Amino acid sequence: MDKQDLLSLYDTELRRGLHSPGYRREETEHVVRHVSMHGERGFIIHSDVNEENASTIIQEELNYFSRLGVGFEWKVYSYDKPDQLKNLLEQQDFAIEPREALMVMDIDAIQPALRVDEHAMTKEIIDEKGIREMISLIDIIWEESHAELGDRLWRDKQNDPDSLYLYGIYDKDQLVSAAWIYFEKNSSFASLWGGSTLPEYRGKGYYTSLLSIRAMKAVEKGYRFLTVDASPMSRPILEKHGFLCLAYSYGCQSPELRSK
Repeated sequence: MDKQDLLSLYDTELRRGLHSPGYRREETEHVVRHVSMHGERGFIIHSDVNEENASTIIQEELNYFSRLGVGFEWKVYSYDKPDQLKNLLEQQDFAIEPREALMVMDIDAIQPALRVDEHAMTKEIIDEKGIREMISLIDIIWEESHAELGDRLWRDKQNDPDSLYLYGIYDKDQLVSAAWIYFEKNSSFASLWGGSTLPEYRGKGYYTSLLSIRAMKAVEKGYRFLTVDASPMSRPILEKHGFLCLAYSYGCQSPELRSK
């Protein structure tokens, strides 16, 4: 499957057709939005707007989420139309997060590249205590609170344990690196998240170890593709293991979210 076919499949399954646990999916003429059923921030994963109506639709979505009393993320991809969509969101006071690379790997084709031995200290995280330790790790690295993320991960793990697997690498009893994988419903994609490592433990192959164990879990569960939104730091490691960059994405955070 070439890059364009992969991108088309990704767009169909993980944007237009995405069903995310804990969210109510709402499809309008112009957007596919996801509204949290737990009062958390929502997100718009796909849009169909043009130069003439984009600003109006953006304002309508701001009003919609404002009535709900929550902020939201509008996820913009580099191939979205109109070309200046990100700029139009910024003009309406959205905060534009740093660009990430949309990376996808065909496990059937590249699987041997990830057949590395997982690190001896790698463990599956299965309980609330482990998830809270993981969130504390992420808070330290990014210097901001991720309590809502912790709540969502623990809730998803309880409600559908086979859709979410979390892993950590430990130095004795200290969690030093962590990541997780979601197995998307009615999709051939499994999505990778996290991959955070304490600065003093970087350069030891922990990111690759966590990548390996999640890839093998995807093989076990019969998924065809892995996908991840990669930072500039992670992209070279992913490319080394056969991931392809299909596009770029930007998380655009609504002003309501920023004000909280």
